[in-house]
Amino acid sequence: MAEKKPSILNRLRNMTDTNLLLTITIVMFFLMYIGAIVFQGKGFLKPQTFFNILNANAALIILSVGLSIVMISGSIDISVGGVTALVCMSCAVHLDYKGGNVFTAFLLALGIGIAFGFIQGILIAYLDIQPFIVTLAGMFFARGMTTIVNTNPFNVENPALVALKDTRIPVPFLGSYNKLGEYINAYVEIGALVAVAVVLILFFVLRWTRLGRNFYALGGNRQSALMLGINVKRTKFYAHLLCGFLSGIGGFVYFLHVGSGAPTHAAGAEMNAIAASIIGGTLLTGGVGNVIGTFFGVLSLSTIQNIVNSAGLDDAWWTGITIAAMLCLFLVIQSLVLSRKKKK
Repeated sequence: MAEKKPSILNRLRNMTDTNLLLTITIVMFFLMYIGAIVFQGKGFLKPQTFFNILNANAALIILSVGLSIVMISGSIDISVGGVTALVCMSCAVHLDYKGGNVFTAFLLALGIGIAFGFIQGILIAYLDIQPFIVTLAGMFFARGMTTIVNTNPFNVENPALVALKDTRIPVPFLGSYNKLGEYINAYVEIGALVAVAVVLILFFVLRWTRLGRNFYALGGNRQSALMLGINVKRTKFYAHLLCGFLSGIGGFVYFLHVGSGAPTHAAGAEMNAIAASIIGGTLLTGGVGNVIGTFFGVLSLSTIQNIVNSAGLDDAWWTGITIAAMLCLFLVIQSLVLSRKKKK
């Protein structure tokens, strides 16, 4: 007799926690996007609407991936927004006032991100200081340094940076016709391509490298990781170093998108990154998460914000209330997943 194929319910039960939360996140995103199409008009049907969400959130995607890595390893980093602001202001001053070029500005951004990741990683991993306290100090330090570099916001006038900022990469066959009947190509910005590349590379690192497996093992159970012969301190250090490195890249992508320096840049980005990671299926307790889920978590946040704005609820608190409701929903889902793990 032929064997019966397992039902969808049984397949869901047999999925790992990471894959189950990833599936829920992706399904929720598509349901929200379909809801936006149904209730908010055909504007969401245009591919460019989706690409606009990707363009506007490219930096947040990179920052959220960095947060996901440290959260998977059982830690936290709330300095990424401050680092982004410092990167933007430092690069802006370097280009307009110090005669720098785009390449050296990019190296400067990486240097700032790596420096924060290195110092915070040392303090957290080897001196065993609470990560929240260390990265909170890092956030305040980065914001303070931003105003020391320059107190006044200004737009960068460096021709090479402006050219990069205005670069639009066409996406074939996904354009649309405007009201005049003219065909307009869909496009993405350079930052969006960088964000997608970062997600794919980190997905590979987490899934198929020893370092990635060590992150999961450390976040899942520190004692078990020690028994497996994993260098716990070094692994935690690498998680924060990698997060700092991604903060530098994310800061430069943010800089490419806005083309300016200001002390208020990326305000609240660390909270949005944490929210996107949680919505994407990363557990605050560590050991579970997926950067593909984080990617869809960022898109879900932006989609719900667009729905709220399209509904005419332009007041800032409506967006905050909606995000809070989404977070509560996904935290409940995560609690159910954890209870499932305990039963097993």
